[in-house]
Amino acid sequence: MAPVSSPSPGPGAGSPQVPPASPYQQAGRPVWPALAPNGQPLASFTDRLLAYLIDYAIYFGVSLILTVPFTIWMSITVFRQMERAQAAEDFDTIFGFVLKVMLYSLALAAVAMLYTYIYWVEIQRRWGGQTVGKRVMDIRVIPVMPGAPELSRGAYALRWAIQFVVGGLIPFFNLLDGLWQLWDKPLQQCLHDKAAKTVVVKVG
Repeated sequence: MAPVSSPSPGPGAGSPQVPPASPYQQAGRPVWPALAPNGQPLASFTDRLLAYLIDYAIYFGVSLILTVPFTIWMSITVFRQMERAQAAEDFDTIFGFVLKVMLYSLALAAVAMLYTYIYWVEIQRRWGGQTVGKRVMDIRVIPVMPGAPELSRGAYALRWAIQFVVGGLIPFFNLLDGLWQLWDKPLQQCLHDKAAKTVVVKVG
């Protein structure tokens, strides 16, 4: 009587099941360049830094155009009025002028902050996640989750608030925020990216 042969194992039988590679690894090794969850390469630290420097140069130039003439006029006017008040020894008037200077300074700071909001929120939103600097460097802000709807005004505003409002109030926060991407894995996010659930990708 011939021995009964056991059925031959099918393809892959008995071999361990290997999970599919994540978007961040191939053959057990990290992908280079690093990829966003949607498969696009993440923007490098250099690209993001250069884009920020370009944007800041634009911001600084426009700020000078908007504020320098007003500041010169304000300084001349206040200086003349203070000279007259000192000559008359009217110290109440001098205090009033000092208060005006402080209010003017706060107004200038508010105008500068409003400009950063318009540039980094409204313009960037209208241009689909890009500023002038990001366009030059071919990078773009996108949602972390693939297939998510376009970023809302609220998401852009949250990125702006962390980057500029919090950064303006807490010493060295801007430096920490910008450098965070160097050790953040796997998405190379800054702190304002994490807050708004965004990543910056290379599009060119």
